[in-house]
Amino acid sequence: MMTKKNGITYAEAGVDIDAGNELVERIKPAAKRTTRPGVMAGLGGFGALFDLKAAGYEDPVLVAATDGVGTKLRIAIDTGEVDGVGQDLVAMCVNDLVCQGAEPLFFLDYFATGRLEMDTAARIIEGIAKGCELSGCALIGGETAEMPGMYPDGDFDLAGFSVGAMERGVTLPADVKEGDVLLGMGSSGVHSNGYSLVRKLVEISGLGWDADCPWGEGTLGAALLAPTRLYVKQALAAIGQGGVHGLAHITGGGLTENLPRVLPEGLGAEIDLGAWDLPPVFGWLRETGGMAEAEMLKTFNCGIGMILVCDAEQAGAVKALLEGEGEAVTELGRVVTGEGVAYSGAL
Repeated sequence: MMTKKNGITYAEAGVDIDAGNELVERIKPAAKRTTRPGVMAGLGGFGALFDLKAAGYEDPVLVAATDGVGTKLRIAIDTGEVDGVGQDLVAMCVNDLVCQGAEPLFFLDYFATGRLEMDTAARIIEGIAKGCELSGCALIGGETAEMPGMYPDGDFDLAGFSVGAMERGVTLPADVKEGDVLLGMGSSGVHSNGYSLVRKLVEISGLGWDADCPWGEGTLGAALLAPTRLYVKQALAAIGQGGVHGLAHITGGGLTENLPRVLPEGLGAEIDLGAWDLPPVFGWLRETGGMAEAEMLKTFNCGIGMILVCDAEQAGAVKALLEGEGEAVTELGRVVTGEGVAYSGAL
């Protein structure tokens, strides 16, 4: 007579389906807070539905963006301070969408880890929901992938995908011309680019993530994890008022590489580096690494997270609107004949 063997389970292989289901239930309230006109169903389906007509569009053009958080995640993992990286993820996508003139409509996330830690995952997704709320974007779906053997214990990765829309014929950039004024909106810190260099500079400094922040309050790790700012609602308000010809999200490549992306052939930009004060975090990074000014400008945002290219006659009104929204706005310079970005003054 043969003895029946007990069969192995998926959980014994390292994947806990029940935990994944529990996470979905736990994050449903956060996702519900992001609901907006156009959302047709909650979490849990095989796909997410969105009704463009219900969102108020008549002849829409869709715009899509995808991104991650990069090696900033390493700091979040090492410190356990994961609450802000979800907002980083959303911001990296929706701040790009608005540069096309699009309103972000919905967002989906991809969270991958070796072993699902419920509290960590829930805190990350709560941060994603917060980013969606702040940008008027619905969190309508995502994927939690538990992959034992792919990630060391405690490690995870994040990616995101957002879709936006605009009415046909209003795509940005448009009508950028010589003499247009460049208005910069302030950043909240390093945002989510350049962190491989940031981590190298922290290594050079000899400080740990739990060391006192050299330029402010709290720990060094917490200061470097300040979430990326969301510029969506204020940028859309400026576009709606009129006079905005283009927007540049200052991400990887810094001011030097990103601003030319919205300038037509034959036009460049002049920027006065003395127009704003370099935030202390960047001063510390520059001093720690002995970095040249040119390297700073093509690596970091240097305190300017988004640039609006505005009609000269309407720039004052755009600046006033943004300041009314609580923005710190700096007139950086102008669009000129030429190529690339020319700098005057010093950081």
